[in-house]
Amino acid sequence: MGYSKRTELDAMRDMLVVGAGYVGLSAAVAVKQAAPHLQVTVVEAAPEGVWQKDMRASAIIAAATKMLDVFGVWNEIEPTAQPINRMIVTDSKTSDPVRPVFLTFDGESDDGQPFAHMVPNVSLVRALRGACERLGIEIRHGLGATGLKTEDTHAEVTLSDGSTIDARLVVACDGVRSHVRDLAGIKTVSWDYGQSGIVVTVEHERPHNGCAEEHFLPAGPFAILPLKDNRSSLVWTETTGDANRLVRSDDLIFEEELERRFGHRLGALKVIGERRAFPLGLTLARAFVAPRLALAGDAAHGIHPISGQGLNLGFKDVAALAETIVDADRLGLDIGSINILERYQAWRRFDTFRMGVTTDVLNRMFSNDIAPIRIARDFGLGIVDRLPGLKSFFIGQAAGTTAKDNPRLLAGQTI
Repeated sequence: MGYSKRTELDAMRDMLVVGAGYVGLSAAVAVKQAAPHLQVTVVEAAPEGVWQKDMRASAIIAAATKMLDVFGVWNEIEPTAQPINRMIVTDSKTSDPVRPVFLTFDGESDDGQPFAHMVPNVSLVRALRGACERLGIEIRHGLGATGLKTEDTHAEVTLSDGSTIDARLVVACDGVRSHVRDLAGIKTVSWDYGQSGIVVTVEHERPHNGCAEEHFLPAGPFAILPLKDNRSSLVWTETTGDANRLVRSDDLIFEEELERRFGHRLGALKVIGERRAFPLGLTLARAFVAPRLALAGDAAHGIHPISGQGLNLGFKDVAALAETIVDADRLGLDIGSINILERYQAWRRFDTFRMGVTTDVLNRMFSNDIAPIRIARDFGLGIVDRLPGLKSFFIGQAAGTTAKDNPRLLAGQTI
């Protein structure tokens, strides 16, 4: 049964989340868990059950696992999660018979925990949906946002079935091509790298021992990320034309090209499931908030996967936004007021911009075969490898545990 336009107070939602991915579900759980009296609804354009077909996996940093633990879901996710115990970085040409290792990282953060885990997307979404159910958060599928009207006290969102939902605050978590962001008139700064990331899962004969590998090749990084049961998730960057050609090629050609990059140290390889290519670019929203609206996750920022921080930036958004909203509610303030939302924007905007610039520079620096640049970057990697203190700093940054302005959830504390 669809919602019609409402005027009654009890029909008003406190928060409407558009998008039922990891970021949207996490935002709903974070706010509802800390403030159970708030009415939270999630709408999702995709049909029910589509999430169960996602065979990909994501890197979850240590700070994010602390937040998931506060939600009460990490114990459900952890049995399917593969800790990253070590990471190595190489820089070579695709044809080089030997790939020298320029940088190695042990995989522990300051508290002795793995700095990251590889988590199947299905496990993550299932656990968050379970938390939503326990907290009484309504999730409605097959409903995209087609209209947005802002009033003094609330926003009215029109859905694809013609119904409307009124909410004091709308949180857009509907991806890098966010329709809600467009409806709000928020512009972006964006460019295309001319690259695509091929995402595929492989099975191999020998164990990876929890070691992640980042091979910098002329076309872009080739990342090998460990999964449970002698499997690895690959993020393989090529020019968009080559990536599309490889994805469409027959199994023999694809696996031959894969082995040239992967090598033979883990034995014979077998591709599991489908292979897909995703265009890579940088997208930064010019504003993270508007009256009655906040952007989070890819709706606010889409970055190159070279650092593995895209999803984790979204989790940082969730933690900061939830803390801002709940603190305001406890003071009796309007959670959708622009003055409150600007606190969230100030908290997250610089960190996001810095990460976007960092990944952009890294991608441009390492996705080429220009000899002087190669010599300089390899020298830099070698210097870092010889300075334990600097390596520990980078691990802490990657784990998200050393940031001075971390929201409470990312420190494992309740709001």
